[in-house]
Amino acid sequence: MTHSTFIHILWKCIFLVLPCTLLAQERASLGHWIAEDQSGMMDFTIREDTLELIVPEGLTLWYKDRLTDDYEISYHICMVMNGGEHDRLSDMNCFWAANDPKHPGKLLARSTWRNGIFRNYNTLNLFYVGYGGNDNTTTRFRRYYGQFYDIDEARIKPLIKEYTDPVHLLKPNRWYHIRIRVQNNSTTFLVDDEELFRLPLEAGAGDGHFGLRLLQNHVRFTNFRTEHLN
Repeated sequence: MTHSTFIHILWKCIFLVLPCTLLAQERASLGHWIAEDQSGMMDFTIREDTLELIVPEGLTLWYKDRLTDDYEISYHICMVMNGGEHDRLSDMNCFWAANDPKHPGKLLARSTWRNGIFRNYNTLNLFYVGYGGNDNTTTRFRRYYGQFYDIDEARIKPLIKEYTDPVHLLKPNRWYHIRIRVQNNSTTFLVDDEELFRLPLEAGAGDGHFGLRLLQNHVRFTNFRTEHLN
């Protein structure tokens, strides 16, 4: 079954004026999405089926539905570079299979505490791709083990694979097609049909939430779909 991204949106902003600023106390209810916004000043605009985000600091946009068994996540995303204050070519990132080991099945239990602050996500179990991170010098794949938070920092997020060549770094104003799969006891991450990362999984390790992770940048995001695979 396929789900549309933007069936539900923030009605408060529709009936007022777009773009809107998400105040910290509102915590961003974008229908099927929850925002953890470090700045409390994220701007977003919805035009037809495209969400445009201007992100002053760290932001995680969680998809509310928890995905299980075999599935595929797909979406298109573009890094906007038109000379704006937050037009920065870096950090087209994402989390998937995210879970909070202290609150099983309740990822959002500590949403307010995490608040978009990157280090606070070290408390979660998840997979992470940092595409064009470190000011667009690296594209990295990591697995997070939140149980080691405040116990053994070196074991929290080991690096699995990395690219540093220009082909696998960000280009301005280019649309990317991202696909993430959990299937047949492995997870894969593809960009424009090129498989960049693959990792074998133990049973159930792919279950969890997807999150778009951004930092001090300006993006357009559309065509989000999740599909259960047979």
